[in-house]
Amino acid sequence: MFPGLPPARRRIRAVRHQLRRRRRLIAAVLTAGAVLAGVRAVAPPPPHTVAVLVAARDLPSGTVLDERDVASRDFPAELAPPAAEGAVAGRVLAAPVRSGEVLTDVRLVGPGLADAVPGETVLPVRLPDAGMATLLRAGDEVDLLATDPGTGDTEVVARDVTVLATPTGLPDGPAGGAGGALVVIGASASEAVAIAGAALGQFLTVSWSR
Repeated sequence: MFPGLPPARRRIRAVRHQLRRRRRLIAAVLTAGAVLAGVRAVAPPPPHTVAVLVAARDLPSGTVLDERDVASRDFPAELAPPAAEGAVAGRVLAAPVRSGEVLTDVRLVGPGLADAVPGETVLPVRLPDAGMATLLRAGDEVDLLATDPGTGDTEVVARDVTVLATPTGLPDGPAGGAGGALVVIGASASEAVAIAGAALGQFLTVSWSR
């Protein structure tokens, strides 16, 4: 290609010739690299995430949670509920949850459950008939009635109290004595006092309509 030139000079000229032929391609590659570097420089960093526990499947109220019921998911930190629970094994669901729903304190029986009913007192109520408890669902509004076991007299001690949590896996029929079943309700402070007093010596039952 370049007769009469020393071999080294011919190689240099050949390289220059190839570079001239490909200068547009090289320029395009360099430009693309510069653009990519600029985009990376101005692109926002990936969002900070936190691990939260969610329901692994649809779960009914009263479920005693174990590791099979929950899964860990990464949520953007600004979207994760501030009251998301970090450990739920052995805790009891106060309301049904859907698959993928974040488990927060207001979904579990415990101190945080009071946040679900602002201004109300959360208290457990023992019903002597365990089967009656299985008929209730979280969210039901019920009247609580107290029956004197000696005289049979019955009176309403609270109206339209909210059922917050119910047990599961209970046998049907009256359990009697210290048996029965506990349900968790939300009531006003005065109703809570009346309910607690009636529970000491009377049988509590519920009535409701849906």
